[in-house]
Amino acid sequence: MADGVQILRRNRPGSKAKDFCRWPDEPFEEMDSTLAVQQFIQQTIRRDPANLEAILKMPEAQDEGVWKYEHLRQFCMELNGLAVRLQSECKPETCTQMTATEQWIFLCAAHKTPKECPAIDYTRHTLDGAACLLNSNKYFPSRVSIKESSVGKLGSVCRRVYRIFSHAYFHHRAIFDAFEKETHLCKRFTFFVTKYSIISKEILILPKLDDETPISQTVGESEA
Repeated sequence: MADGVQILRRNRPGSKAKDFCRWPDEPFEEMDSTLAVQQFIQQTIRRDPANLEAILKMPEAQDEGVWKYEHLRQFCMELNGLAVRLQSECKPETCTQMTATEQWIFLCAAHKTPKECPAIDYTRHTLDGAACLLNSNKYFPSRVSIKESSVGKLGSVCRRVYRIFSHAYFHHRAIFDAFEKETHLCKRFTFFVTKYSIISKEILILPKLDDETPISQTVGESEA
């Protein structure tokens, strides 16, 4: 409510993409919804997707588990955009394995026994599996409070999601660069998992995207 006028924060039917979310920002403390954390994160991203510090700055008194959970949900939603772009050249016939350079081969955990998958199938399976887990009423029945045991499950999702970035960077660089220039998603994801120590630095194999300095020189093969 501003000056007695109610602000409808909703995209009306028929809105053009360029007009999406064209409403004033709302302070976090005034967001009265179980989806407040998600709304706040998305609002901060829209303001400036390159301002990683602002996007990842947790509001005071906010539950850290919920904060991590909502950020991972957001990463997965946005990563679908990269997956769609990859489909144009990441084919099962050409990318027969989920690799990052010729030295990393990743096994897909979507099968009864982890096994090799074409890279685009691995990407789909990973995002589908992440969506199933993050929307599970068993592990995440609430968007305002999350048990520590459930928060612990976020790490395995982050490791698999990171592999999608790695494959795109090393094998589909033009697509990766165009997507990253628009979204800063990989840089934000790396900042996120490093800030909260969710992924070991030893497996962060991509260079730092601002100066191309390798984060890790470690190479090898990894299971799901």
